[in-house]
Amino acid sequence: MNLLLLSNSRSPDGGYLNHAIELVRELAGARAKALFLPFAGVTTTWDEYTDKAGRALAPAGVALTGAHTVKPADIDAFELVIVGGGNTFQLTREARQRGWLHAIRRAAAAGMSYMGWSAGANLACPTICTTNDMPIVDPGGFDALGLIDVQINPHYTNALPAGHQGETRDQRLAEFMAVRPEMKIIGLPEGDWLRVRGKQMQLNGPFPARVFQGGREAVDVAPPAMLAE
Repeated sequence: MNLLLLSNSRSPDGGYLNHAIELVRELAGARAKALFLPFAGVTTTWDEYTDKAGRALAPAGVALTGAHTVKPADIDAFELVIVGGGNTFQLTREARQRGWLHAIRRAAAAGMSYMGWSAGANLACPTICTTNDMPIVDPGGFDALGLIDVQINPHYTNALPAGHQGETRDQRLAEFMAVRPEMKIIGLPEGDWLRVRGKQMQLNGPFPARVFQGGREAVDVAPPAMLAE
């Protein structure tokens, strides 16, 4: 596997994907033809989303084609898969119904590079059950691509506003661990990313990630760090 999984698309100054340009350039290498899944976009059209992401990533030397304009049978015409963030449930439903889950899983296993941020990072996991998004549509199942064997919680923070009585993020993730103790979750703060090469997974970015495993106390891991080898 050759994967780049980012927690988020915007830098603290509001710049869109500008923190990812060098990462994408390294991932893509000489590969320029990228398939883009815009299906997580809900309040924007998929054409608009593809154009926006394409303009942002052009400095990395990649050219995007929206997956809503081609068929899964065409995947071998591309050199890289990029999956945008937004609503994970809509992304999964559209990717499943259109046949992209199977096509991307096969292509990634054969060596095609994959990049995703936020919902796109969730889609690379075994399931989408550790997303932060509302289930605005029925995804037809919670299973995802399974390109990695851990779950990601993007935009991770355990902060709780003063006086707020709802659950913290850690409490929400503990509920998942209670029913799926065999799984591992990486709480990936904004600004952090995972770089997967083969069976190696490296944590990078400015902030410690929190790793949850069944039967153990959650631990904070400072980047750079290898999370799997």
